[in-house]
Amino acid sequence: MFSFNFVETRALSKIYGPTRALSGVDVRFESGTITAVEGPNGSGKSTLLSLLGMLARPSKGEIWFGSRLVARTPSLRAAIGVLGHAAMIYPDLSAYENLRLSAQLYGLAHPDERVRVCAERFGLATWAERPARTYSRGQLQRVALARAVLHEPQLLLLDEPSTGLDAASVVRLLEAVKQERQRGAIIVLVTHDEPLRDQLADRRIQLAHGRVREESA
Repeated sequence: MFSFNFVETRALSKIYGPTRALSGVDVRFESGTITAVEGPNGSGKSTLLSLLGMLARPSKGEIWFGSRLVARTPSLRAAIGVLGHAAMIYPDLSAYENLRLSAQLYGLAHPDERVRVCAERFGLATWAERPARTYSRGQLQRVALARAVLHEPQLLLLDEPSTGLDAASVVRLLEAVKQERQRGAIIVLVTHDEPLRDQLADRRIQLAHGRVREESA
């Protein structure tokens, strides 16, 4: 896994058939900074996260990870943590088993210790041995959050991270994201939860019709 302290898009565009989801987006995300990406539905927020997370390919433009132009390589994927709309947790595996599987895929040293730390961090331990199909929406979200930070990614992408969480879990989320920022992660946040955004965001980017309308600190 190589290191980078910023991610930058240059004239980034994404077209789905007749729909232009992003059009010429130039933005830069810095280490140790939480950037909230805002805009109405259909403005391109989730598309931008998908491109940054290498879950989709740009139609035009470039994404630079530090001094490197994006390449779909395992070493780069291992530097990215993603929490999407869907939890994407294996339903027949427990929380522990889901996290251990991710730890193995990332090739983490001392995977059992990493899983234990993350389980404690997100309060999973009392139900983490049950199969995930028995979990509530909030419990699934907590496992997905734990998985997203398990490997200490350099780029952390959060799409509506507070969905389904109760008040106590939102507090855990806030603490965890702030700890990731302190660790030096580049964090990109998409959320309609205004109190969450106001407590976390160091800067904001407004999208409209697939373009950057405004940037503010």
